Parts: sequence; structure tokens; C-alpha cells
Amino acid sequence: MTPAISPATPKPRPPLRSRLFADITPLRTSVHYRRLWFGNTVSWVGQQMTALAVSLQVYDLTGSTFAVGAVGLCSLVPLIVFGLYGGAIADTVDRRKLGMYTAVGATVLSVALAAAALLDVRQVWVLYTVVALQAVCFAMNSPARSSMIPRLLPPEQLPAANALNSLTSNLGMMGGPMLGGVFVGLWGYQAAYLIDVVTFTAALYAMWRLPAMRPDHGGEDGPRRPSVLEGLRFLATRPNLRMTFFADLAAMVLAQPRALFPAVAVLWFGGDAKTVGLLVAAPAVGAVLGALFSGWLGTVRRHGLAILVAVVAWGAAIACFGLTRHLWLGLFFLAVAGCADTISMVFRGTMLQAAAPDRMRGRLQGVFIVVVAGGPRLGDFLTGSAADLTSPAVAVVGGGLACVVAVLLLGLWRRDFARYDARDPKP
Repeated sequence: MTPAISPATPKPRPPLRSRLFADITPLRTSVHYRRLWFGNTVSWVGQQMTALAVSLQVYDLTGSTFAVGAVGLCSLVPLIVFGLYGGAIADTVDRRKLGMYTAVGATVLSVALAAAALLDVRQVWVLYTVVALQAVCFAMNSPARSSMIPRLLPPEQLPAANALNSLTSNLGMMGGPMLGGVFVGLWGYQAAYLIDVVTFTAALYAMWRLPAMRPDHGGEDGPRRPSVLEGLRFLATRPNLRMTFFADLAAMVLAQPRALFPAVAVLWFGGDAKTVGLLVAAPAVGAVLGALFSGWLGTVRRHGLAILVAVVAWGAAIACFGLTRHLWLGLFFLAVAGCADTISMVFRGTMLQAAAPDRMRGRLQGVFIVVVAGGPRLGDFLTGSAADLTSPAVAVVGGGLACVVAVLLLGLWRRDFARYDARDPKP
């Protein structure tokens, strides 16, 4: 494990380039993290290709948009259930082995999708079943993988590592569906699935080269069995860590306009499906730019305050989006929201990794998965319902303002959160 740099150790002022662009120090200093990041980047693109191919195949088999929407439901339930349990398992076993086994499982499932496509199996339940099992593998793999990072890097490099991970996520979500559409169009669904199989080898190789990653229980015997409740009890006594989840839920539940994009594309901008695509892509573009120009994040010590400011910026940008009727200005505000979300995610992830003991990191990452998976979907339901009862404009603007008010109230409620100092992380 790389030793952490003492907070008292004077460090030279970083040059402008390193403070502006993404800090790649973690990639240079840790060969294990470099392999893990590269493997995750490649495999994530493949997973997003598969996600698009499955949606296209389900629609081809059923002709039903409801059936396509059910794909998301098939993945949501396992993510929520096994996200919590997978985090508990990650705190009791060798995380490297758990990561390897679940990556192997995901690879086998992609092989099953490719085989079904090659054999022209036209049963939609097969696709639903595989998607649900893939979600189980992801829910078990992600807490193990995320909780490894603080073991591979010193604390001062965690913000940079989380910014790089955000870049991986958003580039995959942008490029994966695009490449998936191209390959499906040229060679069929099996092409996307087979490419996904190949990309998983990068993640498997990275996991295989890691050292053993058993949780550190501070010299005490670890729990005999995975305990989700123990993790929740721990979180209940750690106000700063709880606040990271509350702030994220305020953004994702109260100010989530995604479900209204098809309606506002027509009603506000006089557009069509291409306009919807621009609206969907704008936050991701902002998120990628936020990650690319994230070098300055490593100089921020008040992580709690940074989270509050970023979530307020998200809500304000969403409210401004709801007020504009000019497409390009609307896309700008959505991009600002995406950039703010990246900043919030970097510091929330860093706090979970730095302020929690190693024996609890898997369980907290499991809670993180549940919030990330469930929050936006609950937000879609709330915004869609509000728009039906009032109007899309009221739902979007009101949701953005509600997010701002909620975060300000949270900051007043837990004032110590704004004073959280990364040099002395207290959960």
C-alpha cells in the first residue's frame, strides 16, 4: 500500500496545467490502479454497448416501448437488493476474488446473450433474465472495486482518482451506445455482445494482477457473515457520511428533468427525436468536461462545503433550464448541471473512501449504488407526476428551486458538514 503523505508535509504549488486539466497522478504512481482504471474503462464501454443492444432487441421482438422500459426495471430491483448485500460481502471476503468472480459471471452472461442472438432465440424473457443477472454481478462487483481504491492510492490522490472514474463512466455512457448502434446496424446484436465479452477481459486481467484485498478489521476478527444492518447502523452514527447521501438525493429526486425531455423537446423547442437526443447528451457532455478540467479539485480541502455548493449549482442550473425557451441556452444549463454533478460525485466518493474505515467501505459503497440507482428513477416519477398535475415548466423550475432550498436547509441543519476538512476526515 502506498503510504499517505502527512498533511503537515509542505507541497509545492502545482503548475497551472496540473491545476486545470484532470490530474493523472494516480495513473502514473500506481500500476495496479492504472490497470484497474483501464480495465474498467474498456469494459464499461462494452457494457453500455450491450445495454443498447438489449433494448433494441427487445423492441425488435415485441414492438412495445413498455417492454423496453421493463428492461430498466429488471436491472433496478437487483441493483437495489444486491447493492446492499454485495457491499456487505465485500467487507468480509477478499475483494479481489469477489471482483474476479463477478466479472467472470458478467462475461459468461454476455456470452449467453451472444449465443441467444446467434441461435435466433426469440424469447424476450431470456433477455430479461440475463439483464437481471448482469445487474446482480454489477451490484456485487462495484462495491468491491470501489473499496479497493483507498488501498491502492494515498488519501490526497483520491479526488483525482474519483474524477478519472467519473470520466470513465460518462465517456462510456456517451460512446458505448453510439458504438453499439453502429455494430448492431452492421453485424447484428451478436456483434455488440461478442465485443462486450472481449472488453471484459481487460477488467479480468486487472483484477487478476491485483494483490489480495481482504478488509482491514484493525486487528479484530472480522464479522462471521455479511451484515447489511451493521453497515446501516454505522452510517446512522456518522453525520458527515449521511449528509453525502442526503445531498445527492436532494439533487436526484427533486431536480431530475430527464423524464420530461421528450415533452419539452416538442413543447418548448419545437423539436423532434434529435432534440431529445441533444437534451439527454448535454448533462453527460458537461460531466465529461467537468472531469477533464478537474485538476483543481485536488486543492480543495472543504469537501462538505464543495458538495453543498455543487448541488446548489445543479438545482439552480435545472431551474434556469426550465425558464429558457432557446434550445442552445437550455443545453448550456444542462451541461452546467452535469459539470456540477461530477464535482459533487468526486467529493462524495472521496469522503466515503477517506472517512470510513476499511471494514465498512464495501457496505457504504453498496448504499451508494442504491442511491445512485434508485434516486434518479424516483426523481423521474416525481417530476413526471408534477408535470401532469401542473405543467412541465412548473415541474422543472419548481424542482430545481426545491433542490436549492433543501440543500441550504441541510447545510443549516448540519453545519459541521460544511467545515469537513479532508486533512482530518471525520465521518
